[in-house]
Amino acid sequence: MAEDAERLDHKIIYGIVEPDSRVLDLGCGEGDLLYLLSKGKGIKAQGIELREDAIYKCVEKGLSVFHGDIDSGLTEYPDKSFDYVILNQSMQEVRKVDFVIDEALRIGDKVIVGFPNFAYWRARLRLFLKGKTPVTYSLPYRWYNTPNLHFLSISDFKEFCSEKGISIIEEYYLGKRSAANFLPNLFALNAVYVITKR
Repeated sequence: MAEDAERLDHKIIYGIVEPDSRVLDLGCGEGDLLYLLSKGKGIKAQGIELREDAIYKCVEKGLSVFHGDIDSGLTEYPDKSFDYVILNQSMQEVRKVDFVIDEALRIGDKVIVGFPNFAYWRARLRLFLKGKTPVTYSLPYRWYNTPNLHFLSISDFKEFCSEKGISIIEEYYLGKRSAANFLPNLFALNAVYVITKR
């Protein structure tokens, strides 16, 4: 596994997911995480992805991935049809966050959410000193070509969960190569949470 933030996300999620689980990855990209879980944990894997080029990459890896927009809902899936629903590095790209999280919690026993922390100190510093939209290791895009619709911090997400009656079961804060547990809202590049409905 490569030692960058994305791979660290994958390593954390790999450690969370139990073997032989039913897993749905929303916004699975090219399927790297699903492939890792399928091969190493023997999961029953499914993915949903919007980009056709990414779906072809998933199919090349032997993964079952459906073309779909998660903002439209997951009505074809019955309640609690998965052990885990994963939203890793995709939640900040959806239009209807509340709706997508509600749907994920409806169809999954547990939901794993991973996102870049917009309140990371370098992002704050760039905004403060240069007056420009931050570009960091976990937010590598410029304002005009970013896929992100929502820029959230660790504090924002925790507040969201509290307001919506969502329980945080596990939380992980990631730096570039290792955990970032000291003042994570300031020093973590990324966060990974395991959540469930109270």
